[in-house]
Amino acid sequence: MKSTLVCLPTYNEADNLRAIIPAILEAAPGVDVLVIDDRSPDGTGDIADEFAASNNRVFVLHRERKEGLGRAYLAAFQWALQRDYQLILEMDADFSHSPVFLPQLILEAERGTDLVLGSRYVLGGGTRNWGILRKILSRGGSVYARAVLGITPRDLTGGFKCFKRHVLEALDLATVRSTGYAFQIELTYRTLQKGFKVTEIPIIFEDRRVGKSKMNGQIFTEALWGVWKMKRSSATL
Repeated sequence: MKSTLVCLPTYNEADNLRAIIPAILEAAPGVDVLVIDDRSPDGTGDIADEFAASNNRVFVLHRERKEGLGRAYLAAFQWALQRDYQLILEMDADFSHSPVFLPQLILEAERGTDLVLGSRYVLGGGTRNWGILRKILSRGGSVYARAVLGITPRDLTGGFKCFKRHVLEALDLATVRSTGYAFQIELTYRTLQKGFKVTEIPIIFEDRRVGKSKMNGQIFTEALWGVWKMKRSSATL
C-alpha cells in the first residue's frame, strides 16, 4: 500500500528539477513524488515525464495554466486523496526546502502529529542567503498572522509541511480560495480550528539555487488582507 507522497509544484523549474527529484528519492526511501506542473514554457513538464517514465515512484500532474501555488497544491491533494497515501507533504522544487529534512517531518507525523510544520522560527531553525528586507517581511508576516488569528505556530507562511490524510479530508478543500503565503496560513489555521495537533520542527531555509523567486507584491498583499478574511469566516461558523 502506498504511504507517503511528496507534492512538488513547478513552474519554470527545469534547472532544479533534474537534481531535486533524485535528492528527494535518496533522502526519503519509499516516498513517492508527484510533480504538479502548470504548463511551464521551459520544458519542466517534459523533464518530469522523463522521470516518471523511468521510475515508478515519480508521477506527473499536468495543469493547463498557471493559477498560483494554492491551486496547484489543491489539485495535488485531490490526486493523493483519490489514492492510498496516508502522509502528504508539501515542499518547494528549488532546494529552498532541503530534502534532508523529509525524514524528520515524516517521523514526527508517524509519532502522532496531525500536521507537521518545517519551521524557520523555532529553536534550531533559520534561513540562509536572505537579505534583511526578506527576513523582516517573512518573520513579520508570521507575527502579524499569529496576532490576528490568535494562534501559536511561529512559522505560518512556510510551505514545508506534512499532513496526515484525515486532516486534508476534514478541511473542506473545495472552499479554500487563497494562494501564495495566504494559502499556507489558511491551511494551518483551518487545521487548528478543527482541533488537530500541529507541531513545528526546525528546518534551515536556503534561498533558491537557480532561477528567480516567485514572491511578489500581490502575493504579500493577499496574505496581509487574507488573514482578516479567514478570521471573519471562522467567526461565522
